[in-house]
Amino acid sequence: MQKATSTLCLLFATSFLAACSKNTPPAEVADPEPAPADTSNSNSEKPGDDPAQSDINISDEIKRACGLSETEARFAYNSANVRDSDRAVMKKLAECFTTGPLKGRTMRLVGHADPRGEAEYNMVLGGRRADNVAGALKREGLPQNQVTTTSRGELDARGTDEDSWAKDRRVDIHLAAAE
Repeated sequence: MQKATSTLCLLFATSFLAACSKNTPPAEVADPEPAPADTSNSNSEKPGDDPAQSDINISDEIKRACGLSETEARFAYNSANVRDSDRAVMKKLAECFTTGPLKGRTMRLVGHADPRGEAEYNMVLGGRRADNVAGALKREGLPQNQVTTTSRGELDARGTDEDSWAKDRRVDIHLAAAE
């Protein structure tokens, strides 16, 4: 009886494998349509927007302590990139907080967005902006425990046109309260 059961199992397994390995031609599948571009915000994008631009707004208190001058920059619409040209400022900030007048202090980065996207998307975008600035500071030597990030998204946005929206797309750098 055991030999018959083994033979039956072997026959079943062989039949199953043979059925699975048949060379049936695949069903005709049309080339997939390209994913539609995200147009939810692209209608507002301006030709002058440059994803390689950033806006880093440093508090007066930090600028004075670190000897920084005013910096002009902007995040492009729908972008969280930090410009290469901001590297010198990131280096000065990192040095100021590691070996300079603000040694050991913590900075707080607050990301912002203009109001053209969905509120949740803008909150995430503001967070990415703050995180990218934090990453640039860390690459310049600022220890991770000396920087915190948060997002306000579009909550503080005041813009009504491209020029004023550009001011909404930023990361504010503040001195965290002494502990």
